Amino acid sequence: MSAVQQIDAIIVGAGFSGMYQLLSLRDKLGLSAKVLEAADGVGGTWYWNRYPGARCDSESHSYMFYFSKELVHEWEWSERYPQQPEILRYLNYVADKFKLRPDIALNTRMSNAQYDEATSRWLVSTDTGERYSAKYLITAVGCLSSANLPKIEGLKDFTGQWYHTGLWPHAGVDFTGKRVAVIGTGSTGIQAIPVIAAQAAHLTVFQRTPNYSLPARHAPLTPEFKQYAKAHADDIYKIMTTNTNGHPFAIVDRSALAVSSEEREAIFEEQWKMGGFQFRAAFNDILSSQEANDTAADFICNKIREIVKDPATAELLSDIDHPFAAKRPPIDADYFETYNRDNVSLVSIRQTPIERITASGIKTSEREYAFDIIVFATGFDAMTGSLVKMDINGRDKRNLKDYWQAGPRTYLGLQVPGFPNMFTITGPGSPSVLCNMLPAIEQHVDWITDCIRHMQQKGLDRVETTEQASQTWQQEVDRAANATLLPKVKHSWYLGANIPGKPQVFMPYAGGLAHYREICNNAVAQGYKGFEFNH
Repeated sequence: MSAVQQIDAIIVGAGFSGMYQLLSLRDKLGLSAKVLEAADGVGGTWYWNRYPGARCDSESHSYMFYFSKELVHEWEWSERYPQQPEILRYLNYVADKFKLRPDIALNTRMSNAQYDEATSRWLVSTDTGERYSAKYLITAVGCLSSANLPKIEGLKDFTGQWYHTGLWPHAGVDFTGKRVAVIGTGSTGIQAIPVIAAQAAHLTVFQRTPNYSLPARHAPLTPEFKQYAKAHADDIYKIMTTNTNGHPFAIVDRSALAVSSEEREAIFEEQWKMGGFQFRAAFNDILSSQEANDTAADFICNKIREIVKDPATAELLSDIDHPFAAKRPPIDADYFETYNRDNVSLVSIRQTPIERITASGIKTSEREYAFDIIVFATGFDAMTGSLVKMDINGRDKRNLKDYWQAGPRTYLGLQVPGFPNMFTITGPGSPSVLCNMLPAIEQHVDWITDCIRHMQQKGLDRVETTEQASQTWQQEVDRAANATLLPKVKHSWYLGANIPGKPQVFMPYAGGLAHYREICNNAVAQGYKGFEFNH
């Protein structure tokens, strides 16, 4: 058995969160830190998600670190919405620029973490046999990193190939001349379907839940825009960190119901042509008023019927049962247009459910379909999946998975009662997936770093949030969600509804990034209210 290595901090995950946390602890505080990463390269979500069409839905000039002005000015994006290979190149550039690699253990998965009350330290073991004793344990495992493969009977009998979008082969998949099935029409399915359709002999899409989607209007960035984004980096960052959604634009302060139907239609049309998430920022009550929301939903459904030529297919795609943007709406490149191709079919598994997978394909309640390849675009066990898969045991042998059996409980999405000196970057109870992830990540890492600096300066051994703080915060998470239309989506992964047996609890904080930042700052100003420190 290997000797126990003494270290200040263990960080789990080498994506955006883990790399910035490493840099902050090491270079700002002078602490020793080690990142444990299961993959053989850095990148986190963008290492694993290599499916066809994988692309970010935040604009490139906002989906980057802003902590280093030098980095902002050195790096140049090529497109409005960066594709997976370009984002991965960026993350590797960051790892090299800041010399992070020596402190990242690749091909290393944390297998167990146990808090030792006698020493106020975390004992961490890995699947490679390494053992660490660390004062701090910081999870940076991502909100959408635990792939969800549905339990459909017969998968082991299938004689063709099958893949999950979140665990895509690095060599890629050749669909040329193949009969392909895609199960799922969430954001990954919506990105992958047009690309697969262009290659496959025939593509059959199995749709349970019709989805809104906004045109991305992808385009290369002009030299003028690249120059503008660098020259106005401070202004862009200020907009991102002082608004609700963390994107580089503000929500317009007007009601969808306060303008005439003609003016509203013209505004929606203008935003549709512009593309991207600005469509939902055209009015301030899209997510708070059902009546206002209906105007946006009707506009998009009419667009679907306008684009999709076959009336029956258009009806299946536009028969959407939830408010617009109550689930994060995907942005796409010719998704609805893809259904006009002769080699694409749509099957509603709401009307004709999948009964099983057979040796040659998929059997629904209506008929059997033959396929060479099945693609599962079935999403993730979001927010909590990656955390509860790790065997984390806190004070009094409290196990995280057991403690969260009725749903996640945190304070500010930063700490969990009973788990001293453990921090969760963009954990449940924080804005995370309801906004652009990068400003949310930077805010969390900066807050955690400041808290650890405070402890180091004061000679404090432990910090732990309280049960009371956690309960009060969950009430605020519920209040913020219920002030919107978000909880109306009964099959939303925001609630964990895509995972059988998972408790139905609204997980992210819907009060907006700017308001959340203020709450975190106020907690510090009040002597870290909600946290208890011990020498």
